[in-house]
Amino acid sequence: MEKIKKRMTGLGLNLLMSFFSLVALFPLLWVVLIAFQPTDQGVSFVLSDILTKRPTLDNFIRVSELIPMWQNFCNSVVVSVVGTLLTLFFCSLAGYAFAKFRFPGRDGLFFLLLFTMIIPPEVCIVPLYVVMQKLHWINSMLSLIIPRAATAVGIFYMRQYIGQYPTEILEQARIDGCREFGIFCRVVVPGITPALASWGAISLIARWNDFLLPMVFLRNPQKQTLMVAISQLPVSDGLSTPWPVVMAGIAVATVPLLLAFLFLQKYDIADLMAGSTKG
Repeated sequence: MEKIKKRMTGLGLNLLMSFFSLVALFPLLWVVLIAFQPTDQGVSFVLSDILTKRPTLDNFIRVSELIPMWQNFCNSVVVSVVGTLLTLFFCSLAGYAFAKFRFPGRDGLFFLLLFTMIIPPEVCIVPLYVVMQKLHWINSMLSLIIPRAATAVGIFYMRQYIGQYPTEILEQARIDGCREFGIFCRVVVPGITPALASWGAISLIARWNDFLLPMVFLRNPQKQTLMVAISQLPVSDGLSTPWPVVMAGIAVATVPLLLAFLFLQKYDIADLMAGSTKG
């Protein structure tokens, strides 16, 4: 009887989680379905009408005619992937220094770093623009990658995680003659893979969805990121709004990010399991 009760409880929880998952995914499903609707037959927001209509790729072709969509897509990939890799490297390296090294002013410098977290990014946009202009990085991908190569939140997150790493293993590596950077690359990095994956997913999503910096620093339409380019799609076509065309652009901007999140999800779960066992 106890086993049956546990199975029913587990089944109920699975059904409940499945329901909430469907609710969360429903807007994305709706966007994708409307993106494949033919505009010449009139746009319907009734699910039965959407499913009975003939799907078409004309809306995606129309988006690529209105904006350089695939060039903007590649720009977003470069900015997000390269920026995320640099952020993982510098944040984990700084987190390792704050967690495992003792040097004069370490605590004060760390608290100063935490203090910068309360400053809104919008406050720094004008001085940052001046710096980018002096470096001749306006209309360059470097203006989106370099300023956020290391963030206070990322350093804090990696420092807290690396702080739980056994110091005895590091001392053993030093006794064996391994240099500090070698210890970081060969010993620390493999042990903090879940934290790197979790922070990588957060950084990737933030960079992909970023709108402010690309809007300010990139003037050339060929160099804009996908999110900015999608926002410039025409919202009206005569007397009507071309919803399938707009939804096609949103689908191109959203689906790759969802796939990346699903790929990194297993590492997020591993991070939670590691935290629970350590606790």
